[in-house]
Amino acid sequence: MLAERVLRIQERIESGDYAASPLDENLIRTLHRDFCGDLVPEWAGNWRSISVRVGLHEPPPPHLVPLQMREYSLDMQARLADPVPFELLPDTLAFAESRLLTIHPFVDFNGRLVRLWLWELLRRWKLPPVQLVPRDKAETEIYLAALRAGDQKDFQPLARLWMQRLSVPPAETVSQ
Repeated sequence: MLAERVLRIQERIESGDYAASPLDENLIRTLHRDFCGDLVPEWAGNWRSISVRVGLHEPPPPHLVPLQMREYSLDMQARLADPVPFELLPDTLAFAESRLLTIHPFVDFNGRLVRLWLWELLRRWKLPPVQLVPRDKAETEIYLAALRAGDQKDFQPLARLWMQRLSVPPAETVSQ
């Protein structure tokens, strides 16, 4: 059921339904609410109000989530103030993906939300679809190691993955 909802939002992104919205925390909340609001209306699109742990990573406490999401949005807007040169796209996309996952702003479905957010960024930059979900165990291990590095504000491992993503067409689009 959730994959179908994510696919519907992905189709809306591809159609430009969110194009008029600024790339900020409000769009992030809207995307989250749009794909899971009918499943979990009590918290969809709302910043988490509980502490969570994601593997070994402990995201910021809930009272800091609104502030960190605002700072994330301002940082993204500064990075996007001028057209992003192609050679800086991997770094920019690595920051966009890793930092949002590190904050882990929602109780659940953060990974799916981040993939939708990235889909919107790719659409706005007129880039082709890329494979956002690792295809096998080896890719998963590399991806998780890159995310762990991102949790420590080292975005280079994920930027290297973005260089691969941007240079290799996806075998199929996976949006789970």
